[in-house]
Amino acid sequence: MKNNYLNIIILMLILFAGMALSCENKNNNNNNEPPEPPLEQGDVTMYITNASRSHDFEKLTTDFSSRPNMSPTTVNIDPTVKYQTMDGFGAALTGAACYNLLQMPEANRTKFLEEVFSPTKGMGYSYIRISIGCSDFSLSEYTCCDVEGIENFALTAEETDYVIPVLKMILNINPSIKILGSPWTCPRWMKVNNLNDKQPYNSWTGGQLNPDYYQDYAAYFVKWIQAFGQNGINIYSITPQNEPLNRGNSASLYMEWTEQRDFVNNALVPKLKDAGIKTKIYLFDHNYNYDGISSQNKYPAKIYAAGVDNEYVVGVAYHNYGGNRSELLNIHNEYPNKELLFSEASIGTWNDGRNLSVRLMEDMRELALGTVNNWCKGVIVWNLMLNTEQGPNRPGGCNTCYGAVDIDLRTYTITKNSHYYIIGHLASVVKPGATRIGTNGYTSTDLTYSAFENTDGTYALVLLNTGNNKTITVNDGVKHFSYEAPANSVISYQWKKLDN
Repeated sequence: MKNNYLNIIILMLILFAGMALSCENKNNNNNNEPPEPPLEQGDVTMYITNASRSHDFEKLTTDFSSRPNMSPTTVNIDPTVKYQTMDGFGAALTGAACYNLLQMPEANRTKFLEEVFSPTKGMGYSYIRISIGCSDFSLSEYTCCDVEGIENFALTAEETDYVIPVLKMILNINPSIKILGSPWTCPRWMKVNNLNDKQPYNSWTGGQLNPDYYQDYAAYFVKWIQAFGQNGINIYSITPQNEPLNRGNSASLYMEWTEQRDFVNNALVPKLKDAGIKTKIYLFDHNYNYDGISSQNKYPAKIYAAGVDNEYVVGVAYHNYGGNRSELLNIHNEYPNKELLFSEASIGTWNDGRNLSVRLMEDMRELALGTVNNWCKGVIVWNLMLNTEQGPNRPGGCNTCYGAVDIDLRTYTITKNSHYYIIGHLASVVKPGATRIGTNGYTSTDLTYSAFENTDGTYALVLLNTGNNKTITVNDGVKHFSYEAPANSVISYQWKKLDN
């Protein structure tokens, strides 16, 4: 009997010891190395964000249904209807954004860049816009040839100390990212007050490009592209001028459509060809309404009609600071073989830029899905990151803008704004090379959506619901699934297509 009691006591001690060890291991895991997350389950991957952030780019899964589909709220995917091929989605990496990123501790910065740019661990942003010389979010006004004579071209500290190091970090995370370059101004020694008097115009703001310097300025583009190439950075595309009808930015250059036509046709394209550079050219890079200047209406269409090199001049880029996105469809219908790119939009104090309950809905509808559904191959928003003082920025530029994210450089706390989410919802499931495809079936005034077929054998659907909770069924012709879209939310779906 005593032996039995003794054996029971020993067994209980062993059990208690095992439980204590288990608790200790759990505590160690919580404090040091968290346990590996469970393997993902489900046929369909989803990312959900709503205006209240109760879903904050939350990753979930769901399964295909085995039941017959009788849902009246079914969105059908139709891969037989094909639209544009997608280049990507991203944000501008200005001097200010790079400066802010480099103030972060390395671990924080790496975590953020992976979260944004990694196609496997993060959102997979796939397009970046940078300035050729300074922008209104640079650390100073400059070009890469401020001393007269194109032989004096050289990258500056903004490129070598800020932009290029950050680009290299991003390329290490996502080597296939595309880069668009746009100048805010030519070197001041190339400027004149107007094309009649042609008097020197020594100002960063306004002025026009002296036609006598077209060849030098084209060489400037070539040298800039080559300089980045020597740093291992390929420039995928360029625009001849940011906002060519804006005379008033902190750094700017006025360039009417006839000037851009002549500069591109007679100087820029020949210089690129001579250098063996295949960088794509997008014309215009300004607002839908051509800044209300009647003589400049249909700016890119007028250049197309005059004749361009179709190998290099592939399309037109637009901003949304004036006019309506219907202009995208107008230009596409007139020149269906030319590409469209949305290259800039901002949020700030003027449009309640940090109010996600307002901006997430409007920006997703008008800027993200609205441009894609009107044939844009890519969508790029303005500053990736600004600080809590809305900078650094230049006097005379935008001092009321917010970034896609804003950082408090005292605490390194990041505030994520609407542009962060809308680009992430596209980039996470729509990969470069994807084709926008047809949809039919259920529609509603509070639903906007677009479907895609990726090159990796998956489908994607990005859906905006500005109404109440509603269960949406998605049918690709082989399988279907249902999920309740929360009120005022964006959902990105991705799933592997199956054969009949």
